[in-house]
Amino acid sequence: MRRSIAEHMARSVRTSPHVTTVMEADLSRVLAHRAAHQEAFNRQGVRLTLTPYFIIAAIAGLQAVPVFNGSFTEQGIILHRRINMGIAVALNEGLLVPVIPDADEKNLLGLARAVNDLAERARTRRLRPEETQGGTFTITNHGVTGSLFATPIINQPQAGILGIGAVVKRPVVISQNGLDAIAIRPLCYLSFTFDHRIADGATADRFLATVKQRLEQWES
Repeated sequence: MRRSIAEHMARSVRTSPHVTTVMEADLSRVLAHRAAHQEAFNRQGVRLTLTPYFIIAAIAGLQAVPVFNGSFTEQGIILHRRINMGIAVALNEGLLVPVIPDADEKNLLGLARAVNDLAERARTRRLRPEETQGGTFTITNHGVTGSLFATPIINQPQAGILGIGAVVKRPVVISQNGLDAIAIRPLCYLSFTFDHRIADGATADRFLATVKQRLEQWES
């Protein structure tokens, strides 16, 4: 597994000029929604983690900036019609990236069920080979081990990868009625590594700003 990962990572760095842009997201609304619906999901046998929320936010970004659901080739940029979301799963001996096909067609419950299933079968080595193929975009939630932000390596031949940092309560300045005040908010860093051949920084920031907005404006 390590040999395969080493080859894949080295090839990715050789292939794509990597650039990473970082933004910070306030997860107050997401955490409130999760707290309000966690028990209902549990009754259906589904554990509601934060990952499905990040998937939905990433889908919103890809729909706003479709080039990042694409691949660069010498003949031109290929735009994929389907959004097949890869989810990086850490194992003791390495990393697997199972894929949720047509992720944009699933609701929060469907995504949570798919994430639970794929992560469990990845950790118990019960994934089928085809379930790690065909991804068009990847999310890596490195924050589960306490990492604040990272510069993930692109999963070739994809155009980008979204890294999710640890959710940490921090003081922030907010404006209310024209006055500034200090508040405590659950924040996390969103790091987006993209293939500079396929887009430039302004386009990448538009994608990441859409992801951030979708998370911060989550409706309960």
